Amino acid sequence: MKPLRFRWTVLMSSSSSQSSSSSQSSSSSQSPEERILIFDTTLRDGEQSPGASLNLEEKLAIARQLARLQVDIIEAGFPFASPGDFEAVQKIADAVGTETGPVICGLARASRADIKAAAAAVRPAAKPRIHTFLASSDIHLKYKLKKTRQEVLAIAPEMVAYAKSLVEDIEFSPEDAGRSDPEFLYPLLEAVIDAGATTVNIPDTVGFTTPAEFGGLIRGIKQNVRNIDQAIISVHGHNDLGLAVANFLCAVENGARQLECTINGIGERAGNAALEELVMALYVRRSYYNPFLGRPAASDAPLTQINTQEIYKTSRLVSNLTGMLVQPNKAIVGANAFAHESGIHQDGVLKNKLTYEIMDAESIGLNTNRITLGKLSGRNAFRTRLVELGFELSEDDLNKAFVRFKELADKKREVTDWDLEAIVKDETQQAPELYKLEHVQVSCGDKARPTATVIIRTPDGAELSDAAIGEGPVDAVYRAINRVIDIPNELIEFSVKSVTEGIDAMGEVTIRLRHEDRIFSGHSANVDIIVASAHAYVSALNRLCATLQEQRPLHPQRETAFQAAGV
Repeated sequence: MKPLRFRWTVLMSSSSSQSSSSSQSSSSSQSPEERILIFDTTLRDGEQSPGASLNLEEKLAIARQLARLQVDIIEAGFPFASPGDFEAVQKIADAVGTETGPVICGLARASRADIKAAAAAVRPAAKPRIHTFLASSDIHLKYKLKKTRQEVLAIAPEMVAYAKSLVEDIEFSPEDAGRSDPEFLYPLLEAVIDAGATTVNIPDTVGFTTPAEFGGLIRGIKQNVRNIDQAIISVHGHNDLGLAVANFLCAVENGARQLECTINGIGERAGNAALEELVMALYVRRSYYNPFLGRPAASDAPLTQINTQEIYKTSRLVSNLTGMLVQPNKAIVGANAFAHESGIHQDGVLKNKLTYEIMDAESIGLNTNRITLGKLSGRNAFRTRLVELGFELSEDDLNKAFVRFKELADKKREVTDWDLEAIVKDETQQAPELYKLEHVQVSCGDKARPTATVIIRTPDGAELSDAAIGEGPVDAVYRAINRVIDIPNELIEFSVKSVTEGIDAMGEVTIRLRHEDRIFSGHSANVDIIVASAHAYVSALNRLCATLQEQRPLHPQRETAFQAAGV
């Protein structure tokens, strides 16, 4: 096991329970030409981040929060990839895809098997969509598909037409459009729109283009695709050169009206365009972008229908469940995004926030509200506060969370909203519990060798105990756990951050471990960081064990539809 690296961060304030003001949410009656559609692919492309694998309950939790965020479309997954993916998309479609909720989309490669699976998975949604794709760049055609342009021109509209026979709302993506020949791209888009595509998505699959190039590509499509007025232009892009958000904003200037993005910008390699950055750029700079949508520059009408006061809460949820930590200097949602250390800056902000802040922390749901619940508070008051914070728990989950709250209230003088959030997530959004940590005890000191003893309940119900000596208390605990759960792995990241300020703050521990070529994350919160560290490690091991028991799902872009379908 490699030496552990500790990182401490004190996080201030909590997510807001306020509803969005009229200036931060828009009417769904606006047409796509009047506003920008937000297509969230956190649960599909975002989950492809190494170590970001989510179970069904976690996906549902994120989907419900995305609905509260008021995204227009949720790409819920890749149904053909595995039975687990199919079930997740189907459950999300049933739970979140209501008449007033978002469109629920399933990804499918350009094959009948993929498209049929996607149609079945999204069927419970009131507004279902199939998103099918086929590569269009010469490099993909030659080395991946081994198809000619003429073959792709025949396959794409045929598969779009088949999808259209199953679901009315169809999106088509020419994969790697950013490196495709526009003279081939134009007739391809015309063909799929004629076949029934209602949205054509232009992906910068490998994050290759610059803003001027990407904007020019969208402008060229607007000018040269005969029937482009019959479809919405969407964009999808990766952040390999750090240009994804800039590319998207330039695309908006040139006619794009749907943005495909993820919470915190998570995704493969360097990630996707970040939803929170796009939404707040369009919100803060709406006077600049208004004319591109045919509005007066001074119009206060929002450019998206996103409830911005849910942004911070959504960011925290996705970070906790995926184990993908948000860097402190991350735009919009980073811990330092609204912090000022320079004396000149502090003086200016105290006199007028506008001197050094272009938006309020409250606009993304970040405030310093505290609650007055304590150890004498009852279950009903606890439940009421959770509802105000946006948590809707089952009776069983509420009981577990209330027990943790009482334990915390006995140890802390003041309980905050963030403490409640940490408790709820720790109790209700864990990995499948194959192994359960029943007891952990550590002995350490500056003159003693750190020693840990653990008791773990195995999947067959047996309780096994073991002990180990380590370089530090956490290392000793992990070595003891490894003696019971004997699965080779390498600990590659260990992070501790404080939920609130103060010596009695709860500590949140996030770890990432590697097994062969897969990365798994674990998360836990406790006032004792040794206990939290132990639970986080067992959580990650449970994810690893659950994955080993399942068939490994397909990857939508690394195995072609033709290979999967036997074509």
